Amino acid sequence: MLLAAEGDGEFHAPTVADFFPPAIFFEGTPFEFNRIMLVRVIAALVLLTVFVIAARRAKLVPGRFQNVIEMILDFVRNSIAVEVLGKENGRKYFPLLATIFCTVLVMNITGVVPFLNIAGSSVIGLPIVLALWTYVMYLGAGVKAHGFGGYLKNSLFPPGVPAPLYLLLVPIEFLQVFILRPATLAIRLMANMVAGHLMLAICFAATSFFLFDASGGMKLFGVGTFVAGSAFFFFEIFVAALQAYVFAILTAVYLNLSVEAEH
Repeated sequence: MLLAAEGDGEFHAPTVADFFPPAIFFEGTPFEFNRIMLVRVIAALVLLTVFVIAARRAKLVPGRFQNVIEMILDFVRNSIAVEVLGKENGRKYFPLLATIFCTVLVMNITGVVPFLNIAGSSVIGLPIVLALWTYVMYLGAGVKAHGFGGYLKNSLFPPGVPAPLYLLLVPIEFLQVFILRPATLAIRLMANMVAGHLMLAICFAATSFFLFDASGGMKLFGVGTFVAGSAFFFFEIFVAALQAYVFAILTAVYLNLSVEAEH
């Protein structure tokens, strides 16, 4: 998070420039590496390390660390995978849904981690990659279950509709299945993380300005902005978890729509 009060007596509001930091190395190449890429690498390494340790130290009677990991996985299995897809398909797609949920959660939560202070999912690249993964999986699941022609028929021609209405419904269903689903997955995730970062940055930049640069009674406003920033801090943790849940459950819903016989 780039705080905006710079000690010159003026308040500088945070901007979208936070999401386009200068390159650390490989500037101007397809392999450009900047601060947000560093945050993503750190988050990915932490996530992998946590699960490797949990797998290697798994015990019949779990300790606190193992309990937390198992609670997360049980939540994804029971409340997302099995709840939406049923027992058989839920078990089949559980690894995908657990990976998506945990990845989105960890990438989101970096927005409130000190010294990282920006979500790895707040720039469109990562949300697009995750959305495309979901897209390929639910298209592949549908084609595998029904064949290419059968999947197109199920997706584009809802049953029980008067034939003339297909002239209107088919283009709408095509846009929904093949364009809007992955697009909204990516945009929703990115937009929530961008909004959360800007709200936190504004509150704490204002706190810095009021406490250190403002004069007289204006300093009291710093208390209010600090309280608001603290509230947004905890709200952002909630949003980070909520968006991980939304992304994972929508993935499960799209998979279910692809593999079921008719919808």
